[in-house]
Amino acid sequence: MITVFASFYPKKNEELKVKEILTGMVQPTREEQGNKVYDLYDMKNENGESFHLFEIYIDQNALEFHRGTEHYKNYRKNILDHLEKPIEVK
Repeated sequence: MITVFASFYPKKNEELKVKEILTGMVQPTREEQGNKVYDLYDMKNENGESFHLFEIYIDQNALEFHRGTEHYKNYRKNILDHLEKPIEVK
């Protein structure tokens, strides 16, 4: 199993756009054969709003398949301009 935890920190007034982009990834990714978990969390605190994806894939091949999908490529192309800092992936 491969676990990924990715954090997204939107620019001020870009929170809704970031949420829209990330929400659009949930259903198509959950439908991928090698995906076991793909959950999006929205957190708000004194530093603003942030979004976090918790992902589990059956193996490295499943993760690589995910990264090759059109929905993944579109999300990567569209989200970066709306973020305060680079995506944090663990």
